[in-house]
Amino acid sequence: MDNKSDIREFLATRRARITPERAGLPDFGGSRRVPGLRREEVALLAGVSVDYYVRLERGNLGGVSESVLEALVRALQLDDTERSHLFDLARIANASVGTRRRPVASRVRPGVLRLLESITAPAWVRNGRMDVLATNTMGRALYSQVFDSPVQPPNTARFAFLDPRAQEFWPEWDKIVADTVASLRNEAGRTPYDKGLTDLIGELSTRSEIFRTLWAQHDVHQHRAGWKRLHHPVVGDLELSYEALQLVADEGLILLSYSAEPDSSSAEGLELLASWAATEARERRDAQDAREALGA
Repeated sequence: MDNKSDIREFLATRRARITPERAGLPDFGGSRRVPGLRREEVALLAGVSVDYYVRLERGNLGGVSESVLEALVRALQLDDTERSHLFDLARIANASVGTRRRPVASRVRPGVLRLLESITAPAWVRNGRMDVLATNTMGRALYSQVFDSPVQPPNTARFAFLDPRAQEFWPEWDKIVADTVASLRNEAGRTPYDKGLTDLIGELSTRSEIFRTLWAQHDVHQHRAGWKRLHHPVVGDLELSYEALQLVADEGLILLSYSAEPDSSSAEGLELLASWAATEARERRDAQDAREALGA
């Protein structure tokens, strides 16, 4: 990832979306050569010189103070996720070469695996680049198409953009892919030297025009909690709430779990899914036992 380019484009796209009226500045009419605010208007709102802001928007956050960053947050009206992203970009810009690379977790501890299996609802663990690292039986059943997709290894971003079944699986596919790209953009700001993430972004950029378009918007997003509509190939339509829990002991890993409103059609769908999942798990065990017997 190019830190300076990311800083430049993030600040420019945030500036472009704010009108003088929204910023509380007088609009004297006439044509404006740029969408949104001018650089001198952002400088005025942030309380810095125009030359200094131009330097920042050219991608140079070296030596920038926290107070200046907070002033930019206010001037550009950044939300909490965007604020964190800006601070991540500044952290990388000011990091020494020896401290830039942080290991990205790719293994799930046995204790977390036991926790997953104890959860009766669909649940799995993923990292920031959306690799599915571990799942319980219901999680595998709910996202069965991700696991049996020809596009492997299991990765929800790769499935969303490269498997044509994704658009049927997620009725609100347009929102899903926009949030997916924004989540990857947020992760890229946090771990720009993660080769696996860089490779994934390169792959999706090469193979999906929609991904390229969304990536250029520099929006950022964090999965925390919400609702998703799914169309499962076996049990049909589901409307599920999800919770995304950071695993404090495993930086970068997130446990996601889904649930349905009690006594709803989606709750009935999950019960049917549990029955189907048990049958599928039994068939996989039988097939594995048969392979082992042949190997013996």
